[in-house]
Amino acid sequence: MKSSNKILLLLLSALMAGNLSAKGIGDDKSRALSFPVEDVVLQPSWVQQRESLNIAWMKSLDADRLLHNFRVNAGLPSSAEPLGGWEAPYIGLRGHFVGHYLSAASSVVRKYGDSFLHDRLDYMVAELAKCQSALGDGYLSAFPATDFDVLEKVFGGVWAPYYTYHKIMQGLLDVYRNTGNRQAYDILLGMADYVDRRMSRLDEATISKMLYTVQANPSNEAGAMNEVLYELYAISHDEKHLKLARIFDRDWFLRPLAANEDILSGLHANTHLVLVNGFAEGYDRTGNPLYYDAVSNFWEMLLSAHAYVNGSSSGPRPNATTPTSLTSEHWGLPGHLGNTLTREIAESCVSHNTQKLTAHLFTWTRNPKYADAYMNTFYNAVMALQNHETGACVYHLPLGSPRQKKYLDSQADFKCCNGSSIEAFSLLNNNIYFHSGDTLWVNQYIPTLLNWKDRRVSLTQTGDLLRDHKAGITLSMKKSSKLVLRLFIPSWSKQTAIFVNGERAGTGTPGSFFTLQRKWSDGDRIEIRFDFGFRIEPMPDDDRTIAVFYGPMLLAFQSPDEIWLKGSASDVVSGLKVTDAQNLVFSLDDGGTTYRLKPLFEVTDEPYSVYVRTRKLTE
Repeated sequence: MKSSNKILLLLLSALMAGNLSAKGIGDDKSRALSFPVEDVVLQPSWVQQRESLNIAWMKSLDADRLLHNFRVNAGLPSSAEPLGGWEAPYIGLRGHFVGHYLSAASSVVRKYGDSFLHDRLDYMVAELAKCQSALGDGYLSAFPATDFDVLEKVFGGVWAPYYTYHKIMQGLLDVYRNTGNRQAYDILLGMADYVDRRMSRLDEATISKMLYTVQANPSNEAGAMNEVLYELYAISHDEKHLKLARIFDRDWFLRPLAANEDILSGLHANTHLVLVNGFAEGYDRTGNPLYYDAVSNFWEMLLSAHAYVNGSSSGPRPNATTPTSLTSEHWGLPGHLGNTLTREIAESCVSHNTQKLTAHLFTWTRNPKYADAYMNTFYNAVMALQNHETGACVYHLPLGSPRQKKYLDSQADFKCCNGSSIEAFSLLNNNIYFHSGDTLWVNQYIPTLLNWKDRRVSLTQTGDLLRDHKAGITLSMKKSSKLVLRLFIPSWSKQTAIFVNGERAGTGTPGSFFTLQRKWSDGDRIEIRFDFGFRIEPMPDDDRTIAVFYGPMLLAFQSPDEIWLKGSASDVVSGLKVTDAQNLVFSLDDGGTTYRLKPLFEVTDEPYSVYVRTRKLTE
């Protein structure tokens, strides 16, 4: 990226940060703020290698193929080959992946100034502007506006037009925020105006029916329209956008959650999870405690009663009325997970959006339980959905015995989950560090370079947590400075030792932050040594079904057969061994049978088991 463009982007970012504080509650001193994506750069590691696979795949896609359906819908010529999967010309969701692509590519441009993706985004935005102009009323999509007519009349009958419309709006908003492309913002304003005009023609009874999404696989799924409109309001300051966002905050879902009523059973998971992310943005913009209560209560319900051991969720619906709901994508009865281990649980979109929500809650509360959950989801749900050899991603991440990952064809099968996955893997550097005033939280231990501009301090994190069980942090500054560093101590590390410049500073308490408050100088170094160990986690409703962890890593048994163990919980733990620390290989001796295990995020095409059965009740 040219230096002049980079300066413009930094000025734009600063301006937008001011807008967020002015229109929301972003200036609340009790918050821990995440850093802009360009201020945290991944350093060489296995995590950076995963990011590189993702970037290479994004660059391999053809821009004209991505634009094809938009041009056809606008009556403009296109000779490109259409994409496949849910981007095929006859599929109602066509256009959704392009929104994900705009978001992910713009994050890469902002972080690295990638000229290839920068030029591609400029080209795509300019072509989308032509499509919008040809349609003439602010509307922009790859499907006809008549889909909305059908939705408003029969409250279904078409496949989720607002869901797809949101993805495109979000992509354009992210392009504007991340690259400063004003044309993207102008297109976005036209799209919002179009929605506003449609909604203004409808009475409340019609809107309520149109946005009531309790059925299986709801075709009226609205996506995160509330979230993108709240984000737009933070920039535009236009009360019209705030009012429009609130239309998509449905009281039938919001108010029971705020009252701590678990109404999740039977609901389509990702339809409603993204609504909660929208409620989080609503709280940021308005400070309304109703949103705060709904978000925090929902998170507790989800993680305590509906999530699997890796923080992912979604599976068969208790009352299955569609083929999909027999096996996937829905929440079940609270605390009843033992009989849900189909081959299509744990939708990748759900894992990604759960991670987003967890990070949001940490910024509000600074509670270490959110850092703990985020770390678990990061390693065992998000990183596990990508093939570390090819970069391909899964739609579902099955956890039963035996199971196998099914990867989406990266050039032909464009589904929602490879869309959300390219966003997740373009933001692997996000939410590692948080700050407020002179305090820095270190929530993840991943090799990175942090530029803490407000304090004129840079921080270099080194080490291989998973193999060497330690992390190093070196501070660089021109002038000594008083800072408070809060180092996250995961719940799985029972004896964590912290050293400053070679001298022991103390032992961290599991599931908390260890505080270092002092005057720091250039070159000061911190080392954190973690206590890795094996543990088992049972199903909440079946303590004979267990999963095995080593440190933060969820382990998978390497076998094509169903796994039935002979021992009890204590027998299993005592029989586990580290076979090859550098290659993350483990073994279990169980009553004369030896099993090989490795982290779920290292599994590619081979059969595996995560949840396995024991013959004795756990002790």
